[in-house]
Amino acid sequence: LDKFTDFALRILVVLAVRSPERLSASAIAKIYDLSDNHLSKVASELVKCGFVISERGRAGGLTLAMPPENISVGAVVRALKSDTPVVECFGSNKSCRILPACGLRTPMQEAQEAFFAALDPYSLHDISKAKTSLAALLAP
Repeated sequence: LDKFTDFALRILVVLAVRSPERLSASAIAKIYDLSDNHLSKVASELVKCGFVISERGRAGGLTLAMPPENISVGAVVRALKSDTPVVECFGSNKSCRILPACGLRTPMQEAQEAFFAALDPYSLHDISKAKTSLAALLAP
């Protein structure tokens, strides 16, 4: 996974652990000692994908858009990575010399889907079960 997806999963974990508390992207960035600007971009994408709600104002912040049991890790990763090709020829670049006869596309497509499918059964609830331990580690 890339850092963007890793950070997205970290945001979701802290929101699950601290629920129903609202947290700003800045507060989450401080918890993980990450760039505030970068984490804000990740949070915006989670809002756009429907996993997180963002409320403005003094009492605003980020909260989960649904219960952690309803957020599949596979769905999150798929939403954030579906437009990133696992190999060049899955994207817009069709300039590979062997593309017309290549037998690699099908196995790579199957491998990519198997990766997502392996994550599908796990919910945000599953990966944040150790709430007490996680809360101690995620204390401001």
